[in-house]
This record gives sequence, C-alpha cells and structure tokens, in this order.
Amino acid sequence: MTMAHLALRQVSKIYPTKPPLAALKDVTLDIDRGELVAVVGPSGSGKTTLLSLMGLLDTPTAGEVWIDGVNAAALSEAGRSRARSDQIGFVFQQFYLLPALTARDNVATGMLYQGLSAAERRLRADAALERVGLAARSKHRPGELSGGEQQRVAIARAIAGDPSVVFADEPTGALDQASGRMVVDCLKDANRAGATVVVITHDLALAELFDRQVHVLDGEVRQ
Repeated sequence: MTMAHLALRQVSKIYPTKPPLAALKDVTLDIDRGELVAVVGPSGSGKTTLLSLMGLLDTPTAGEVWIDGVNAAALSEAGRSRARSDQIGFVFQQFYLLPALTARDNVATGMLYQGLSAAERRLRADAALERVGLAARSKHRPGELSGGEQQRVAIARAIAGDPSVVFADEPTGALDQASGRMVVDCLKDANRAGATVVVITHDLALAELFDRQVHVLDGEVRQ
C-alpha cells in the first residue's frame, strides 16, 4: 500500500495541565505529494498543534505521524532534526529574520545544517529570492523592507533548500491585503515547482484560494 506524502494515523496530543488539555483527538489525515492544502479553524481549534506534529516540531501523545513513508516516532531527535532540515520548510506569521543580516544572508542562514558550502548556500539564496521577486532587494536588511517583502524573504528561506513540503502558519496574518496576495502567489509558485504546501489559517476567504480545505474544530479534523 502506498502511503500519502504526509499521513497521520489516530493522532492525539494531550498536554499534562490540570485538567489535561486534549489539543488533538484521534486525528487521521492524508495529504498527497504536490497538494496545496489550507488547514482552517478558529483560534484554539488545534490547527497549529497539527502543524507542529506534521512538521516534526513536536511528538504526538498517541498515534503515528508519517512523512515520505517514514514513521517519525521511529526517528531519534537527531533524525527528526535532519528530516526537518532536509525535507521541510517553515513560514510563520512573524518573519523571524535576523535584523543585522541582508535578505540574501537571512535566506542562506536557513541552510546552515544541510551540509552545503557557503558558496552553494549563497547561490541557492539568490535563486530563491529571484523566485519570490526580490532579486533586486537581496542586499537590503529587514528594516529596509516592507512587511510583505519580509514575508517573501521568509518564503525564500523556506524554499531555498528545496524541501518536499512547506508549512505556512498564518503567513498573511500581519500583512495588508495586497501584500498577502503576493505571499499566496509565492506559496502557489512553490507548489507548482513541486512542493507540497500546507497553510494554516483562520481566514476562510484565504483558504478558498487553495485547492483543498481541511477543517479543524475542537481538536478534531472535519474534512
């Protein structure tokens, strides 16, 4: 049986508060290679927890998370870190750019743990910035860029290492409508280039711009 690119099997995440908080409850979900998916839900629904588990940033309390046919539970912490570095790109609502570095160096720094030479990282950074329409701004620091440009730098950082999947958590949440649409276009371009793209959002109008919507409510997936 061929497994989906991303597969969750009866996944639960329970935080040991008093009383315990069940952020996800018995979730089973398949996302095929090359899909463009929006995970939709209100604040507190569990969608960011879902991203953390699919992105190997956290481990489930119960169930299995598979990526590219590999059960993440079978990986050591070092193996999970390597999988994140080699296979996954992340984009967040906050840009997390280093203010002292140029756009080019911010993108290149995102590939530090891939075993690439400094020259190769710079070449890939330049190519990624060109893909998001910022080749002419590569020597600018974050403080010299608009919010939309900073988020496109963050997308360039996410795609520069050629990941098989890109996760974006509320990527347009801090942007005006025009800038947000440019960010969506960049994510769609990454998808057309071959990446599976999963966008976490509470914005139903934004979700409609993607090929598939997965709804999360009270820790449960309702497709």
